Amino acid sequence: METNQIEERGLFNLSMETQKYPIAGFLFGLMFPLISWLIDIIFRNIDLSISGLWKMHINNPLHFVIDLAPFILGGVALILAKIIDKDQSVFKNEISSKKGYLQDILSFTDEISKGNYNAKLKTSNRDELIKKLNNMRDNLKNSTKREQAQNWKIKGRDIISTTMRQHNKIDELAYQLIEDIVNYTKLIQGSFFLFDEDEKTLNNIATYAYDRKKYINQQIQVGVGLIGQAAYELDYVYRREIPEDYTTLHSGIIGEKKPGAILIVPLISDEKLRGVIELASSEDEISEQVIEFVRELGEIIGQTIFNILINEKTANLLAEAQAMTTELQENEEELRQNAEEMRATQEELEKTNTSLASKIQEVQHTQTKLNVLLENASEVITILDQNAIVQYESPASINILGYHHEEKIGTYAFEDLGSNQPILEDLFQDVKSSPCTIKSIEFEYSRDEGTSKWLEVTAVNLIDNEAIAGVVLNTRDITQRKIAEVEQRKRGQMQALSENSVDIIIRIGTQKRFFYVNPIFTDYTGIETKDIFNKTIDTANLPKDLSDFFEHTLSDIKKQPSKREDELNLQLGESRRIMQVTSIPEFNESRELESVLFVAHDITERKEIELEIQDKNNKITESINYAKRIQKAILPDNKILQDYFPNSFIFYKPKDVVSGDFPWLFERGDIVYVAAVDCTGHGVPGALLSFIGYFLLQNIVDHDRELSAAEVCDELHYGVRKTLRQDQDGASARDGMDIALCKYNKKTKQLDFAGAHRPLYLLRNGELEIFKGDKKAIGGIPHKKKLEKDFTNYTIQIQENDKIFFFSDGLPDQVGGEDLKKYQTKRMQEIINNNNEASMTEFSNQFVHDFNKYKGDHKQIDDVLLIGIGF
Repeated sequence: METNQIEERGLFNLSMETQKYPIAGFLFGLMFPLISWLIDIIFRNIDLSISGLWKMHINNPLHFVIDLAPFILGGVALILAKIIDKDQSVFKNEISSKKGYLQDILSFTDEISKGNYNAKLKTSNRDELIKKLNNMRDNLKNSTKREQAQNWKIKGRDIISTTMRQHNKIDELAYQLIEDIVNYTKLIQGSFFLFDEDEKTLNNIATYAYDRKKYINQQIQVGVGLIGQAAYELDYVYRREIPEDYTTLHSGIIGEKKPGAILIVPLISDEKLRGVIELASSEDEISEQVIEFVRELGEIIGQTIFNILINEKTANLLAEAQAMTTELQENEEELRQNAEEMRATQEELEKTNTSLASKIQEVQHTQTKLNVLLENASEVITILDQNAIVQYESPASINILGYHHEEKIGTYAFEDLGSNQPILEDLFQDVKSSPCTIKSIEFEYSRDEGTSKWLEVTAVNLIDNEAIAGVVLNTRDITQRKIAEVEQRKRGQMQALSENSVDIIIRIGTQKRFFYVNPIFTDYTGIETKDIFNKTIDTANLPKDLSDFFEHTLSDIKKQPSKREDELNLQLGESRRIMQVTSIPEFNESRELESVLFVAHDITERKEIELEIQDKNNKITESINYAKRIQKAILPDNKILQDYFPNSFIFYKPKDVVSGDFPWLFERGDIVYVAAVDCTGHGVPGALLSFIGYFLLQNIVDHDRELSAAEVCDELHYGVRKTLRQDQDGASARDGMDIALCKYNKKTKQLDFAGAHRPLYLLRNGELEIFKGDKKAIGGIPHKKKLEKDFTNYTIQIQENDKIFFFSDGLPDQVGGEDLKKYQTKRMQEIINNNNEASMTEFSNQFVHDFNKYKGDHKQIDDVLLIGIGF
C-alpha cells in the first residue's frame, strides 16, 4: 500500500489528484499581468518588444506588483494542496479504522440475533452507540430471565390448580399434589402432612419418591422436629445441613441416601395451620425460584384443604338433618293415625247416644260434611284392591291431581304416570307384602298442561281390615315444602361461601344500614363485624374513603338501579390496597330496591404486575425507538433519492417500529447504486439483519473498482454467509435477504440489474417489460452437493421517459379486499399499465392509496417497500 502511494506522488510531492491545484493557481494568476500588459499596449500604443515592455513597467511601476500575481496565487494554491492532501490521508486512515469498528458491531449483532446475550462489545466513554447496544443487550437478557421465571411459576400454578379442581377427596388430592410438585420442581421426594386440630398432630397421608407412591405411617407432634417447628411457627424451614438422624431416601438404584437439602412449607388459610408439605432434594441446595414457588402454593393449598374439610362437615350435618326429618315425619303419621282413631271413637259414641232419626240425620250431615272436607282437603285418599284397582278416591283429586275422582274408580291406579309408574308399583308391592306397614315416597308429578308439582304418597296395608279391605294411599302436595327446603339449602350454602370467601361481602339497605358483613372485612380493616352490623354508614366509624364510596354508590344505584363495577383505593394503616368492587342491586317481590350487595376483590397484586409489565414494555419500546432512529439516520428517504433522481419516489411502510426491509443508495463518481432489500423477518430481528446488509453493501461498493449489479449481489451473498457463519459445519441460521439492485451510469445512461427473488419492471413507450430476478436468496446455508450459479446481470440502455419499479414482497403479499386474497404482482402491473402516462408522483400517490384501500382494517402482514425512478 505504501509503494502505491509513493508512485502516485508528482509535482511538489503531491498526490496526482492535488498536484494540479498549484499549476492552476499559477496559470490563473498569469492572466492578471497579461491583461494589464494588453491594456497598456492597446491604449498607450506601446511596442510589443522587450524594450517597450520595460518602458511600460518604468512608466507604471504597478506592473511589477501585478507580475507577482502568478507566483502568489501559485504559492497559495500549493499551500492549500498540501493541506487537502494531508486531510485526505487522515480521512483514509479514519475509514480503515471504521471498517474494524463496523465489523465488531456486525459480530455483536449476530450474537444477539442468535440469543447469545453474553456477547460483549468493547466501548469507550465517547462511543454512545456501543453503550446503547450493550444496554439493549443487558435489557433483553434480564427481561428474558424474568419472563422465563414468571412463566415457569404460572405454568406450575396452573398444573396445581387443575389438580385441585379435579379432586374433592383429601387423600386423593394430597397424593396428586405432592406428585405434581415433586415432578414439576424436579426434586426427589415429597410428603404431605394433614393437621388434626383435635389431636394437635400432623399425620402423613401421602408420600411420593423416585417416581412412585410410598406408604409411610407417620405422626408428628406440633413443635417437635423440623416439621413440627415449621407448623408451630407457621413459617417455612429450609435446611442444607441435614441432621444425621433425619429421614433418608430409599431407591432401588442408589440405595439409602440422606437428602442434600430439605424444604418444609406450612399450609395456612385464615392464619390457621391446615397441613405441612415436606420436600427433599438429592442436591446440596434448592433454588430460590422453587422455594418461592412452593411458598406461594402453601396458602392456595391450605385454603383448598379447608374448603374440602368444610364441605365434608356440611355433608355430614345434612345427612343427620335428613335422618331427623324422616323420624319426625314418621312420628307425625303416627299422631295422625291416633287422631283418626279418636275421631272414629267420638263419632261412635255420638251415634250410640242419639236417636235413630238423629242418627240418620247426623249421618247425612256427616256425609255431606265429609264430602266437603275431602274435596277441600290437603291430601287425596285412595283405596286400592290387591290388584291395584282403584276402589275409592276422595274428591280432593280435582285440586291436587287435576282430574275428577270418579274417572279413576275401577281403573288401574298407576297408569299414565310415566317414569313415576315403576316407583309407585314398587311401593304398592312392598306394602302389600307387609300387612300394617306404612311407607312413603316423594316424586315430581307432571300434569297434562305441562305444569308440575311435588307429591308425597304414604301407603298403608289395610287388606285385613274388613271395612277397608285394601291398600290406602294418602297423597299430599309438598311443593311449597320442597321449595322451602331448596331455599334453605341454598341459603346455607351461600352463607358458608360468604363466610369462607377471600372477598369482602357486604349487604347495605337503602337506609344505609349494614345487614351483613363477612369475616374477611376484619382482616382488611381491623374493624370487627359485630361493631358495624345493624349500624348505618354514618354511625359505623368507617375510614372516610370507604364510607364516601358506600354513600356515592348507594346514591347512584338508587337513581339507576343496575349492576356496576368500580376500583377503590383503600388506605389501610400504612399500606394501600386496590379493590375491585362489584355493586349488585337487590329487589323485593314488588321489584322495589331493597338493598345493595357489595363484593370487593383485592386486585393490588394484579395491578402491581400490570405496572411492572407496563414498565418493561416501556423500556423495550424505548430501545426499539432508539434502534428506529439509528435505522432512519442511515437509510435514504424520498428527499435523498430525489437529489440523485429528481423524478422518483419511495413508498416505505414498516410493519413494526423498525423494519427488515430497507432502501439503499450509494454514489461513486458517475455511478449510482440503488436497491430495495428485504431481510428475513420484520421488527427487531429483521432490523438487526438489515444493519448487516446495509454495512456489507457499503463496504462492497466503497472501493476503487467498478462492479456490475450481479457482482455486487454475489459479494453480498457470500458476505452474509460469512457474517452469519452459514458456511461452517453445523450451521443452523437460514436467515438471509431478497434484493432488487440497480447500478446506473449517469454518463452512458446504462442500467445494470440483478435480483434475488425480486424483479424489475421497465415501463417504456407505454409497454411494461419484466426482468425476473434469480430464484435464490442472498445468504442461507449452502447446498454441499449442488454447485451454485452466480447472479444474472441484466444490462438496459435507458431512454428518455423510461420508468423503472422494484419492490419487496410485502406489497404483493398483503391480504385484503372483499375476498381476503393477496394483493399480488398482477394488481401492481395493472396499475402501471393503466396509468402509463402518469408522472412518478402520481404513481406514488396511486400505489399508496390503492394499498391502504385494499388493506382496509386488516392487519399489515409484512414490511412494504416500493421504489420508482423516472428518467
